[in-house]
Amino acid sequence: MIKSPKVAVVILNWNGKNYLQQFLPSVISNNHENTEIIIADNASTDDSISFLQEFYPAVKIILLDKNYGFAKGYNEALKRVQADYFILLNSDAEVTAGWIEPMIKLLESNPVIAACQPKILSYQEKNVFDYAGAAGGWLDKFGYPFAKGRVFDYCEEDIGQYDQQETIFWASGAAIFIRAKAFHEVNGFDEYFFAHQEEIDLCWRLQLAGYLIYSCPAAKIYHVGGGTLPKGNSHKTYLNFRNNLIMISKNMPMAQKIWKIPYRILLNAISACKGLLSGDGGYFLSIARAHRGYIKWLFFAPKEKFGPKKNSARLKGYYPKNLVWQHFIKKKKFFKEIVK
Repeated sequence: MIKSPKVAVVILNWNGKNYLQQFLPSVISNNHENTEIIIADNASTDDSISFLQEFYPAVKIILLDKNYGFAKGYNEALKRVQADYFILLNSDAEVTAGWIEPMIKLLESNPVIAACQPKILSYQEKNVFDYAGAAGGWLDKFGYPFAKGRVFDYCEEDIGQYDQQETIFWASGAAIFIRAKAFHEVNGFDEYFFAHQEEIDLCWRLQLAGYLIYSCPAAKIYHVGGGTLPKGNSHKTYLNFRNNLIMISKNMPMAQKIWKIPYRILLNAISACKGLLSGDGGYFLSIARAHRGYIKWLFFAPKEKFGPKKNSARLKGYYPKNLVWQHFIKKKKFFKEIVK
């Protein structure tokens, strides 16, 4: 009998006792053979750990000495995990029956596939795609992330339109299934990011290293979203805008980023001014801070942070047009009408 690969479901927790109480039972009841469930705790100050020790003593706990954020938190935790595959799962996610098997089967079928994600639907509206990854992430020519089922803030209803298993640009950090060897080969998440878009950067680097990223809609989860930093939070806005510029600088070829980054900064400034005129001064200030943070990274980050210079046209899940133009000017809301 062939032994199934070792899988570790690793849930990063920070003051998330309520989510663990609500969603950990679904993870445990839908577990898979040769799969270990691990809670990596980012120095929580609530009673998460005492709750786990009392009600789930069989669940392994990795205690981190401080809140390292998503990127470094997972990097530190995964140094202590021995497995063939990691499933990095948000604590605010409800999984469904048999959600692990299709992803194992997919990655086992081809060693070039480094990572995949399930179909991610909204916990609040279970027939609507979730913002964080939907049915698989894409990236446009200017570095704007979007997904099959989610374009900017518009999330589509799931009617089976994205149920095909296929290559994508990035897999969502809300539920990414990744080959441990590949994760360590590219040195994991960029810890400078702290949180937000670190999974896109990781998947970009994996593609540049010759791997593929896939969607696996046969697996399905429901995601609450915004559990740690809710939508509209000024720090979340700061991290998203800063990290996106850093990601472009690291991974785009020099001939592209030398003009695309100034263009992105201009578009960001327009968005900030629009927010200011509509009365959202916090949004304006967050983008201004993000630009300052990017400049700080640009001048002080170690040179090895810059990724290899490759041709973006070779990347899967890459949209070679301007998503902003298609969505805001041409008023296209659906993924399929944009990516034809």
